[in-house]
Amino acid sequence: MSGADAAASFDPLRPRLARIAYRMLGSVADAEDVVQDAFLRWLDTDRGQIREPEAFLRRVVTRLCLDQLKSARARRETYVGPWLPEPVVAAEEEVEDVTLPLLMALERLSPLERAAFLLHDVFGVSFDEVGETIGRDSAAARQLASRARAHVRAARPRYDLPREKGLEIAAAFFAASRSGDMGALRGLLADDVTTWSDGGGKVHAGLRPIGGLDDNMKLYASLARFFAKEMSRVVRYGMINGLPGFVTIEPGGVLQTTALAIEEGRITGIYVMRNPDKLGHLGAVH
Repeated sequence: MSGADAAASFDPLRPRLARIAYRMLGSVADAEDVVQDAFLRWLDTDRGQIREPEAFLRRVVTRLCLDQLKSARARRETYVGPWLPEPVVAAEEEVEDVTLPLLMALERLSPLERAAFLLHDVFGVSFDEVGETIGRDSAAARQLASRARAHVRAARPRYDLPREKGLEIAAAFFAASRSGDMGALRGLLADDVTTWSDGGGKVHAGLRPIGGLDDNMKLYASLARFFAKEMSRVVRYGMINGLPGFVTIEPGGVLQTTALAIEEGRITGIYVMRNPDKLGHLGAVH
């Protein structure tokens, strides 16, 4: 079979394989590399002997991701400040099955727990196949997924927030945080709100999460004085890793995404990505 034949059978599966790789790795660039590596392996495979190409390629991608996670964990131990996954801004019709808080919770799992949970709970793969993919029997795969489920339970959405309402709150948050309207801002934030800011040591960002309403109010009061000198500009509002938020150009020309976790109408989590290495995939913005 030719390379064209290989591409014809592989390309329809590419988006789903990329979704698996991204959720395993939290990096768009690394996920794309893994999927391309899987395609090269597909080219060298005797494809006529593969009865279920999708299952075969799912195993290849997952195993490549498990290899990547070993080195990724070592890199993240020396990461400057809080680590956040690369933001993915969804098209309007897309519904995200793994939100940003859940992606962060997955970071606390072992690679095998992460694989078992994602393959079974998110992508609906049978435990027999999960076990074969990760080199364990079905019972062990089931136990890994169960253990993972218990660890990430708190990070799964507890409330169904309509998209329009979420984006309305995001717009209100942008207006209040940039204008210095502390009264309006206080009304938007939950008592246990936490702000994470990922600059990766490349641009200015907080070196630790800021937790609690009072400390967040102090943070945004100081930022408001900064914005009074040079205002940030919204490029677009949208869903970022399943959360309402916005893409902005900040003072100094820094590209930034902000995603908001919202429960019962109040913002409980603010996830700010400023690391330029994690924003290149968003393309040119104006």
